[in-house]
Formats: sequence, C-alpha cells, structure tokens
Amino acid sequence: MISFLRKGLSSWLVLAILGLVMIAFVVTGVASPGGSPLAGGGQRLVSVGDESVSSVEIADQVNRQLERLRQQQPELDIGAFFREGAFEEIVRQVIGQKALLVFGREQGLAASKRMVDAEIASIPAFQNLAGRFDQATFQQALQGERMTEQDLRRDIESGLIARQLLIPVQGSPFVPQEMAVQYANLLLEQRSGSVGLVPAAVFATAAPPTEAEVAAFYRQNQGRYTIPERRVLRYAAFGPDQVAAQARATEAEVQAFYRANAARYGAKETRTLSQVVLPDQAAARAFAAKLAAGTSFAQAAQQAGFSEADTRIGDQDRAQLTRLTSPAVANAAFGAAEGAATAPVQSPLGWHVVRVDAIKRTAATPVEAVRGEIEQQIGQQKAQEALATLVTRIEDALGGGASLEEVARTERLQLVETPPLTATGQNPGAAGWQIPPDVQPLLSGLFQMEPDEDPTVEAISPGRYAIVAPGRVIAAAPPPLAQIRELVAQDLVRQRASEQARAVANTIVGRINGGMPAAQAFAGAGVRLPAVERVSSRRIDIARPGQPVPPPLAMMFSLARGKARLLEAPNGQGWFVVHLETTVPGNAAGQTGLIQATRTQFQGALGDEYAAQFNRAVQSGLKVERDEAAITQVKRQLQSGQPVQ
Repeated sequence: MISFLRKGLSSWLVLAILGLVMIAFVVTGVASPGGSPLAGGGQRLVSVGDESVSSVEIADQVNRQLERLRQQQPELDIGAFFREGAFEEIVRQVIGQKALLVFGREQGLAASKRMVDAEIASIPAFQNLAGRFDQATFQQALQGERMTEQDLRRDIESGLIARQLLIPVQGSPFVPQEMAVQYANLLLEQRSGSVGLVPAAVFATAAPPTEAEVAAFYRQNQGRYTIPERRVLRYAAFGPDQVAAQARATEAEVQAFYRANAARYGAKETRTLSQVVLPDQAAARAFAAKLAAGTSFAQAAQQAGFSEADTRIGDQDRAQLTRLTSPAVANAAFGAAEGAATAPVQSPLGWHVVRVDAIKRTAATPVEAVRGEIEQQIGQQKAQEALATLVTRIEDALGGGASLEEVARTERLQLVETPPLTATGQNPGAAGWQIPPDVQPLLSGLFQMEPDEDPTVEAISPGRYAIVAPGRVIAAAPPPLAQIRELVAQDLVRQRASEQARAVANTIVGRINGGMPAAQAFAGAGVRLPAVERVSSRRIDIARPGQPVPPPLAMMFSLARGKARLLEAPNGQGWFVVHLETTVPGNAAGQTGLIQATRTQFQGALGDEYAAQFNRAVQSGLKVERDEAAITQVKRQLQSGQPVQ
C-alpha cells in the first residue's frame, strides 16, 4: 500500500542488505557491485575513494539483471529495459555500494573470515540435499558463475560491511500514530472518473509509405533493427552416460558393501520397555522387592510416584537404549526374558529397573533382496569418481594443447556446433528455434571468451559438463533493408498512426482541462472512437500485493480533480485519456488494524529512505569522479549488443 502512496523510494537497499549482494549474485543472478578496483578488467567508469567501477562490472550487472527479469517477462529486450532507466539505476546502485565499502573501512569496520565462512555455508546454492554446505556443490556453483572463491569472499565481505552500516540506520524510524491515520484515510479515499482510448488503428488506413520513406525510416531507426552480436558455440557434452560402463558394481563390491552394512541388513531385535529411575540403590532394591513379591510393574511405579507416561520408553534396539541410558542398562535389558524385569542397574542418571514388555525379532535381509539398492549406491559412487577422473583427463589434454576436435574424438564425445546465437540464446535466423538445454548454461561464458580462446571445461548441471570453444563471431548490425522491408514499412505505418492518435488525444485532453465533459470531448474528436468508460476505485483496492493495476486507474490517483492526462496504451495500441471527476475523502476512524498496518509499512519505507539518505551523505563526503563519456559509451555498446571491454 505504501509503495502506491510514496513513489520513487530507492531500491538499491535490496542489493545492499536483504541478501548480501554476493549471495544474490550466486543464487538469483543479481551481480555484485563489490570487489576490488577494476575487478575483472575493463575501463574505469567511476572512482569512489580508493575503489573503482569498471565497464565490465557494469556490463555484468546489466546482463544478469536483464536475464533475471526475463524469467518473468520473456519478451523483455534491452531497449525496453533501458527505457525504464535500468542502466542509470544500476550505475547508481554500484556507486552506492562502493561508497559504503570505502566509508565502512574508514570507520574501522571489517568482516572476519569466520563471518564470511558462515555466510557462505548459509547460501542454499552451496548446500546438498540434506541442507548442509557441500564443497563439491560450492566449487561447481563458482565454476558456473566463472568466478573464484577469492572473488566471492571479497564480495561477501563488502556486503557484510554495508550491512553493519545500514541495519542500525534502517531500524531507527518512528512513525507517529497521527501520521499513520492520515495515510490510512488516503487509502480509503474514493476516486471516480473516466478513461477513453484513442486507438492508433483508426489512423492506420492511410496510403502505404513510399520506398523512399521506408528507406529513410530504416536509416533513422537502425538501432531498432540491429541484431546483437552473435556467436557460434562449439561444444561436446558429457556426463554419467560416458562413464556408465565403469560405474557397474561387481559381485565382490556388492558382497563387501553388504558385510560393511551388517547393522542395516542383519538380523534385528527391538524391545518394548518400561523403566523407573530411582535416586539410590536402596530405593531401587525396594522397588525390585515389590516386583518379586508379585506387585505389578505399573502398580509399583505408581506407588513410587511415577505415571505411566514417566515409565514408558517404547521400542528400542540395543544401540538406541545404550545412547539413552548406559551400556550396563542396555545389556541388562536385552539379557532379560520377555515379561521380566532387570535387577537394579546404575547409570549416570541413577538406578534403573527395566521391564521387558515385548520382544520383536526381525530376520536378516538376504543380500539378493537388497542387491538392486546396493548396486545403485555403489554405481552412483563409482560414477562420480569416474566422472571426476574424466574431467581431469580432459582438462589435462586441453592444457597440453589438444583441440576440441581431438579430445572429442579421443573420448568419443559428440561434437555440436550451434547456429549463431545472441547472448540471450536467440537465433534470429530461425523463427521458433529453441535453445537446447545443454547450451543455455554455457552462453554467459561464451560471450566472455575471446574468439581465439582455448577450449575449457564448463559445468552444465550437477554431474554434467561440456568442453566449450568459441566459434564464428558475427558483429552486431542491422540486416539489409531488403530482408526486413515489410517489417520496416509496418513499423512506419504504426508510428504514423500512433502520432496521429496522440495528436487527437492531446486535443481531447486540452478540451477536458478547459472544462468540457469527457464524453463531449471524445464525441467532437472528428473520428469514430470507442465509448468512454466510467471508473471508480479506492486506493486500498488497487494497492493489494500481487494484484495487477491497470495503468489508467493508477494514473487517476495522481491527477488533480477535474483534470485529464495522456497515457500511452501498451503495445502501441494508442493513447488513453484519463480524467478524474470526483474524490470522496476516506475515514479510517475505528479501523485499528488498517492504521497499524499502515504504520508498520511506513516504518519500513522510512527505514529505506533513511538508508538512502545515509548513503547519499556518505557519497557526499567521498571523492566520487564519474567519466560520463565512458559511461555513455558503455550504455551504447550494451544497447547495440557490442562486447564491452
């Protein structure tokens, strides 16, 4: 709700605090703005104290943020991404993080090795199925991100320092009750008005453009049609299939495994037990005497002050009872007959008298009954070892100068060459083409390789790898006009129609703002337009989490009463004219829950604002130098798909 009332709160805090920047980098794909000056190479764009922001750093951040958003919006391209101000925001985020790092060090803040170790161990991407840190998983994740452990540790250290600075700042705001009431009233405010559409399609019936007009439009908008740099990927994938023959369990291995796990497969005996634990030997002997005289165990225990729940310890095997009591108690309990009680036995807990309520015996499981299970476990272990050996052998061969073709031939791997692909895995030359699953994880590394770089071994997924080498590189460029002439002509027609629709919509807005009723202004537009729709809503109704809000309805809550404004419709459909007619103030009196929720959300929003102001203050006290020309150059390179150096 608060985000609807208060626009523009900085989002960089999410990177700085909520996940430790590097954790987000490894797990979700959000790049880290931490690191040493000019980490990874590249041109210096910004200096922040003794830290620097490089072109490669910004390019990596942009690519990862864009890829992350594409998981929710597959159609998103870098042009739309940048039109929303993403590039400038990313640069700002990185500078802010660098400033916190420099300021924190100046104040004597640090992150110990133990703190960094704890953060690494807590990252889900580095954990096995049991939820524990796994070194092999850790190394594979780093390899997939093409980074070293040293880089990771440096960036986590940076995030920890930022967190030490910002958590006290973010947690300090106080929101008065009266302030929360006023904003709760705003949430209940009712607004009514109208929304009308001036469709671009109404104006798309003019004469088709001439060849000269199409050519001129193409020259003026070549960036729109530029195909980003494409690269051919040459690779040979391998995994468990290549070592299957070496992973089969032998009979000797099965028998050895069966013997080594006798506790799992051998005969078992469990006993259902009850016990009392008395403070001294005399009390224990007196209890045992009652049992010998014919008193039932339950009755004697009750007389000694024990309830049935106190005495029941349930089914136990010898090892379990040993851990629960002591070896002496377990030996006595498993030496007694069914229905009998043991003599008093001492443990660190006191003196035990144990009754054997029942005995359950399970015969040993024959090896043939578990052969499949044993063969599978042995096979998995042998496959992992054989695959590790294969990876080492391939890397040694590549390090010795062998080519991709030579290694693939020696190891009997299938060599694959993809069509020219963009960094996002698109093949502009084949509509509907789908990227193979093996290729997707290799793309980011492919576009960081030099065209003549030696082959490397890259991880595709857990237990699966590929030998990768770059192929042909096609520089970013627009296709010849002859190939896309029809598309360019259609775009020109749509642009002209949109411009005409906007002119008509602007006229309507002017008439409404001059006092003319909206319906009358639309009726006098000179073209047949869809009917104006009446709309009415409260702020709280369109501020619910996860609920998409139509942009015209959202705009109505930013208008002054009686005024209209223009809003572009999605996908070039035309232009909305949004008009606010009436407002009815809200009254949150008596709605305690709403007021408290508003107050809580404002505390979070104010915390973000305090942190953003703190960061700006930190930057103002540091020497921050921006190379605007270099920053603009990097933005243009990214927009056109050119590699950033």
